[in-house]
Amino acid sequence: MLLQACLNGSRRRWEHPTLPLDAAAIAADAAQVVAAGAVSLHIHPRDRNGAESLQPSDVEACLEAVRAACPGIRVGVTTAAWIEPDPKRRLESIEGWEVLPDFASVNLAEEEALAVVDALAERGVGVEAGVWTLDDARMLIEAGLDEACERVLVEVDAIADGATAARAAAAIDATLDGALIQASRLHHGGGVATWDVIAAAITLGHDVRIGLEDTLVDRRGVVVESNAALVAAVVAMAGAAGRVVSADT
Repeated sequence: MLLQACLNGSRRRWEHPTLPLDAAAIAADAAQVVAAGAVSLHIHPRDRNGAESLQPSDVEACLEAVRAACPGIRVGVTTAAWIEPDPKRRLESIEGWEVLPDFASVNLAEEEALAVVDALAERGVGVEAGVWTLDDARMLIEAGLDEACERVLVEVDAIADGATAARAAAAIDATLDGALIQASRLHHGGGVATWDVIAAAITLGHDVRIGLEDTLVDRRGVVVESNAALVAAVVAMAGAAGRVVSADT
């Protein structure tokens, strides 16, 4: 089972005292989650003011710091449209990256998502296809993205109720299964609901991710100490279910 840690996302500094924003903090936090059992990293690089950024210099600074702190660990970044809403400028930023991530997530619901997938693939960057809804799953199928994707992110983080979120993830899986999609699946939710999503995914044999981007609380709804604490909790869940966290290759 692959366990990915999502360190910061679009969260603001005030949301959690240990939220890592600058490159040095992200790198230090990355080392801690890897020590706790994460084998893959998803990060949102920030600029000097702490705002999310797709600019080449900010992506480079973050990737280089994380790789120095976590040698051998594959690192991915976001391409979220909310960071740069103009599709042309978003593509220009991505095409300007000189230091490349190992993979990048692309939310299929966003404008020009397929162009972003193509831009990443042309540069040899792995693609994580973000599927939020059944419509996104159908788009992936119709666009023939299976072979172009390193993995499919089954992302039901907009659903607050755990049981409902787990059912939504299962419905997306069923749609992908019906089309014989072979790309590996990584499941995650949002808030306290993420724990039901992860528990179901572990049982079904899927990969999962956890981190302050997705939730600030544990299964009881209590605010957690850190990203590393979240990772350790999922490692324990996986062990209890007989799953072994393995390297991201």
